[in-house]
Order: sequence, then C-alpha cells, then structure tokens
Amino acid sequence: MSALNSENCSFQYQLHQTHQLLDGNCLLFLIILGKILLNILTLGMKRKNTHQNFLEYFCISLAFTDLLLLVNISIISYFRDFVFLGIRFTKYHICLFIQIVSFTYSFLHYPVFLIACIDYYLNFSKATKLPFKCQKVCYFFTVILIWISVLTYVLGDPAVYQSLKAQNVYSHQCPFYIGAQGYWLSFSMVTILFMGFITSWSEVITLVQAVRITSYMNETILYFPFSSHSSSTMNSKKTLLPKLIICFLGTWLPFVLLQVIILLLKVQIPAYIEMNIPWLYFVNSFLIATIFWFNCHKLNLRDMALPVDPFVNWKCCFIPLILRNFEQIEKPISVIIC
Repeated sequence: MSALNSENCSFQYQLHQTHQLLDGNCLLFLIILGKILLNILTLGMKRKNTHQNFLEYFCISLAFTDLLLLVNISIISYFRDFVFLGIRFTKYHICLFIQIVSFTYSFLHYPVFLIACIDYYLNFSKATKLPFKCQKVCYFFTVILIWISVLTYVLGDPAVYQSLKAQNVYSHQCPFYIGAQGYWLSFSMVTILFMGFITSWSEVITLVQAVRITSYMNETILYFPFSSHSSSTMNSKKTLLPKLIICFLGTWLPFVLLQVIILLLKVQIPAYIEMNIPWLYFVNSFLIATIFWFNCHKLNLRDMALPVDPFVNWKCCFIPLILRNFEQIEKPISVIIC
C-alpha cells in the first residue's frame, strides 16, 4: 500500500513538474513573439530613405536571431522529444537555448555601442571613402564577426559553463541572466541627457514656447522663430544643444521616461528582452546627436553625406528659411521636420 502511495506521489510530482515546464514554455513563446512583433513594428515605422550604417545591419541581424529563437522554441515545444542530426532534443533544451541567447545578448551592448561610435565618426569625418557595395560587405562581415566572437566567448567562459551545467542538474528551474552592460549604458545616456537639459533648460523652455506647427511640402514641421543676427552663431555648441535636445525628446521622450522608471525602480529585465531594436534606435539617435554637437563647427546640413536617423530628421533641423505661406512671418525661421 505504501509503495502505491509512493508511486502516486512520484507521478503527481512529475505531472506537476511537466505542467510547470509547459506553462513556462508558453510564457517564453508569448514574450519572444511579442518582441518579434515589436521588432517588425519598429522596422516598419522607420524612414526608408536612410543611409546604410552599422546599427542598421545589426538591427536586422538581431531581428533574425529573435525569429530563429522563436522557431526553435516552437519546434521543440511541438515535438517535445525528437532526434535531429544525431542530437536528442527535449523540452529542457528550450531553457538551454534561452540561457545561451541571454548570455550572448548581455555581452553585446558595449561592443555594438563602440563600433557604432567608430562607424559614425568615420562617416562624419570622411576618413574613409569606401564604395557603397564595399561598405555593405564590410558592415555585413562586421556584424557576423561580432556575433561569432561574443558567442565563442560565452560558450568558452567557465562561469557560463557552470551556469549551464547547473541548469542540467536542476532542469525543473530555468533562471534568466540579467546583464549589467545595458543598465549602465542606459544610465549613462539618461544622465548625459539630464545634464544637457539642466545646462540649457532656459533655452529649451524658450524654444518650446516659441514652437509652431504647420505643414510644408506635404510634411508636418515644427519651426522656431529666431532673429536674423542669430544665424551667425548657429555653429555654436551652446546654441545647438537645446535644439538637439528638443529634436531628440520630441521623438524619444516616452522611451526616455520608460528608461528613467526602469533605472529608478531597478527593474531586472532578462537579457534576451533587454537587447531590442527600439533600444538600439534610441542609442542610434543619441550617438548622432552627440556627433553633431561635438562637430558643430563642421556641420553642413545640406550635405547629403551626413548620417540620417531613421526616426529623427537631423539633416533638416534648424535650416534658416523664409516661408511666404506662413502667416506674416517677417524673420527667418528654423525648421524641424518630424
């Protein structure tokens, strides 16, 4: 009788464990599916006539990796236990794949940020003039090299190996890695943005109060009236900073507020979610504004070689124009196309 009770308890425990794994796998599927839909929405909303750059290629590779992860999870969840190329896959491999992807994503923030900085610096300074096809090939292989290098480092790291080994021992648990690189990059960017706003808050408020909205050449534009003698100081960092802040926050204010909430509450986000395409485009806009500010004396807004942001049109910011169709504007104005 006791043997039967023991078998029943063991069966109930296994059934409960399997039910927990299925629930966890369904939750993972929904989370990654939501991330992929967000990737598609973000890529669909961006401007199409943008110049190729490193971050554009990396965003596409990230979207492909997320899709590949979702396909693997779907196949394993459907078949549950099967052999492919001599390797047996079970439902526990779902957690293993998530762990490997989380570790890989968590180590990508710093190298991607650094290479994007170098890419924009070289493009802006025109230090290298590669043909368009050569530039695309260079971006493609750079992205592939980053993925291979980080994945090799992750699989060869003893700490990661011990974590994955512990996952095999306690297979009913699936902990998720929380990376620090994304947190500190977000903290640095939000801090710099806050310091820039505090430094020029009076100019920002004055410009916001003077802003007008109208339509010009089938596009909605914001324009700021300024006196004609101020055009001589357009290349000043002090003059350009509040305008860059307004352009940046005009597009990314909700995302900045979200970042502030996450940082203040110290929300722990799994690495496979933290590395996402909206965050990368947020970094992209921040880098472009920073490059413009540091090189304001070299700015030529009519130069088509300037980097083009998929979400913020920096090229058309603050170009002095006289628009006759506006209601009785006698002074030149500066234009921001949103």
